[in-house]
Order: sequence, then C-alpha cells, then structure tokens
Amino acid sequence: MVKYLLHLFALAGLYLASVNLVTADETESYSRLSGLENFQVNNENMMSSGQPNQQQFEALQAIGVTKVIDLIPSDRSEESALLAKLGLTYHNIPVVWENPRIEDFEHYVALMQQPDGNDGITLTHCKLNWRGAVFTYLYRVTQLNESEAIAKKDLLAVWQPDEIWQKFINDVKAKYWTAPLE
Repeated sequence: MVKYLLHLFALAGLYLASVNLVTADETESYSRLSGLENFQVNNENMMSSGQPNQQQFEALQAIGVTKVIDLIPSDRSEESALLAKLGLTYHNIPVVWENPRIEDFEHYVALMQQPDGNDGITLTHCKLNWRGAVFTYLYRVTQLNESEAIAKKDLLAVWQPDEIWQKFINDVKAKYWTAPLE
C-alpha cells in the first residue's frame, strides 16, 4: 500500500511538473522518498514518516520541509547535527512508547505553533511513523479542526493503535477536542 501511495506521489509530481506547478527537482525529490517508511503528506504544511536517512532528509528539504519534530527517545545528537548542517530547524520530544503523555502532546502543539521564521512544511517522524501518525492525527483534529474522518483514515493507513495508544488518543481528545455537531 505504501509503495502504491509513493508511486502515486511520484506520478502526481510528474503531472504537476508537466503543468509547471512543481519543478523537476521537486519531482525528483519525491521519487527519492520511495523507501521512506510510512511516509504521508498530512496537509500542505505537515508530513509524517518513519526515520529518514540523510538522502531522504535532503529530498524532504528540497520539497519544502523546514522544521523536523523527532519523537524518538534516545540520543538524537547525530540527527540534530545533520539537520543543522542542512539548515533545518530540529526539535526532539522523547515520547516513551509504553507511556505517551498529554505533556508530550502539549510540547508538540507548542512546537507546531512556534513561529520560527520558516513558512515551510513540518515533518513529524519517529522510527516507523506510529507515534508520528498519532501526533499528527491529534494535532489535525484538535488544533486545525480538520475532518476527523480524513485524519483518522490517514492514521489507520499507518497502523491500528494498541490499547496504550488508544487511551492516549482518547485522553488528548477529551482534553482538547470538541467533536463537530453532525
């Protein structure tokens, strides 16, 4: 499914390049993302994925990513140095897999809303984009008032949250989200 979606992204990039909406360089950059685990374009300002390698970070930069929020809890000094070299804004929120906290989401919201002088795209990533998919889903529905159905479809395309993560989703939504009236 992911390879199919990335193939569609590449085809869309080729089409947009043909009508001069995306440059040939951007089309090439999208094609360089074909191996990026669970890569998603969440909206015009947000993307999420598993752990990118250096070439994928370079491709992401070429298509407009200016800020990276990394949700992996370990020594992230190598990634931080690489992204500094690329001129990308880097933040790490060490979200413990077995214990995601509302405070982690609050930190994420603060970083997403922090003006940093860049009007580009924010990439949220973790190892497989399971944490990232949850955080982008929650941000989209609680902060951007995007369609819950569309955001949830994107989340479920990546993974089905387990009991711990479903509780986290429910807790964040209970605190921050008022479902729209039908």
